Amino acid sequence: MLPLMEQVKTVAFHTLGCKLNFSETSTLSRLLEQDGFIKKDFEETADVYVINTCSVTDNADKECRMLVRRIQRRAPGSMVVITGCYAQLKPEEIANIEGVDLVLGAAEKFNITEHLKNLTKGDAAKICSCDIEDVNTFHSSYSVNDRTRTFLKVQDGCDYTCAFCTIPMARGKSRSDSVANVVTQAQQLAANGVKEIVLTGVNLGDFGKGFEGGKKKEESFFELAQALDEVEGISRYRISSIEPNLLSNEIIEFVAKSKRFMPHFHIPLQSGSNEILGKMRRRYRRELYAEKVALIKEVMPHCAIGVDVIVGFPSESDENFKETYDFLHDLDVSYLHVFTYSERANTTALEIKPVVPVPVRQERNKQLRNLSHKKLQFFTEQHLNQTRKVLFESLGKDGMMEGYTDNYIKVTTPFRKEWHNQLIDWELR
Repeated sequence: MLPLMEQVKTVAFHTLGCKLNFSETSTLSRLLEQDGFIKKDFEETADVYVINTCSVTDNADKECRMLVRRIQRRAPGSMVVITGCYAQLKPEEIANIEGVDLVLGAAEKFNITEHLKNLTKGDAAKICSCDIEDVNTFHSSYSVNDRTRTFLKVQDGCDYTCAFCTIPMARGKSRSDSVANVVTQAQQLAANGVKEIVLTGVNLGDFGKGFEGGKKKEESFFELAQALDEVEGISRYRISSIEPNLLSNEIIEFVAKSKRFMPHFHIPLQSGSNEILGKMRRRYRRELYAEKVALIKEVMPHCAIGVDVIVGFPSESDENFKETYDFLHDLDVSYLHVFTYSERANTTALEIKPVVPVPVRQERNKQLRNLSHKKLQFFTEQHLNQTRKVLFESLGKDGMMEGYTDNYIKVTTPFRKEWHNQLIDWELR
C-alpha cells in the first residue's frame, strides 16, 4: 500500500466539546487543505477522518469510541486520527480502539500534516504525544466558513486546580496570544467578511500569561478588549466564558459602554453552595458571583447572563443542592448550562465522599434544566415588542434561518438569502 500522503485526497472532521475545539478543528482543516486535501462532510466517505475530542465528561469519551465504530462500519479502509483533550489524557486507551491509526497529543495536533506523511493503514496505532508539562507554546486558531460567528482562540491552558477538572492535565499551563497578534487576526477576519467574533480560551480572563521572546508577558484581557473595540469591520464580539473572580468591574463597565462588545456574559458558577465551592477548589464564593451579576444588571439591564453549574459533585447533599437551586432561582440570570458530575481519573474529587448516586445526579440535572427553561422564557418575554439587531446565519433546517440579538435571544425566520451574515433590525414578538 502507498504511504498515506501519496494516495489520500479527502478528509472529514468531527468536533466534540467546546468552542475552543471548534476553532482548532477549523485550523486543522485549513492546514490539511493547504496540503492538498479536499474537505468532506463527516457523514460522507473520506480517506481520513479526524476526531477532535473533549474529555470534560465521560459521555465525550464514549462518543469518541462510538464515532470510531461508525467509521469502521462505513469505511474500514480509511485512516482515523484522534486528537484533543481525550487524546492527551489517555493516548494508550485510544490507541487500543480498533480502527484508530494515529493519536496526536496537545503538542502535536498542529503538526498533523507531517504525521500523516508516512502513515499506512494496517500498522499499529501510532501515538505522538508528550508530557503536558512540556506543552508551553501557543497556537493561534480560529473557525471560518463553518458558521457566521467565528470562534477566535486567544488563550489556552489553565493554572487552576479545580477538584473535578482534567483540563490542566489535557492542555497544560495558561498561555496566551499577544494583543497585537489578536488584533491583526481580527482585522484579517473583518477583511474576509466576518461580522462577529467569539473570543475563546480555556480560562479567558487569564489572558496575558505566558512568555514571548524569552520575556514574561504583561498584558491583560481588559487591554485586549479595549484594542479589539477599535478594529473596524467587526460588528460584534462575544466573550465565550469568563471566571467570576477574573471578571473585573472595569471589564463589566467597559462592555456596558463598548461599541462592539455585546451585552452577553457566560460566567461559570458550578455550585451555589459555598461549602461545595470550597470542596471544588473554586476561587470565589457565591457572594462574589451575586455581586458580579448585580453590577452587570445595574449597568446593562438588558444583558444576557449564562451560567455553568455542576450537579451531583461528591458530598453534595440535598441541602447543598437546594442552596444552589434557590440561589439560581433568585439570581437575575438568563439561562443555565447544566452538567452532571462524572468521575474523571486523576482528579482530587475522587477522594471526596460520599458519592452522590447517579439517579440523584440525573434528577438534580432535570430540575435545573427546567429552571433554565423558565429563566430563558422570562428573559425573552422581558424584551418582547423591542427592536434589536439580529445577525442572521445561513440556511438551517426546513428552510428556516436563525440569528441572535445583541443580547443573545434566538430568532428563527424563513430563509432570505439577502439576510445571511447581515445585521437586521428585528422586532421581538
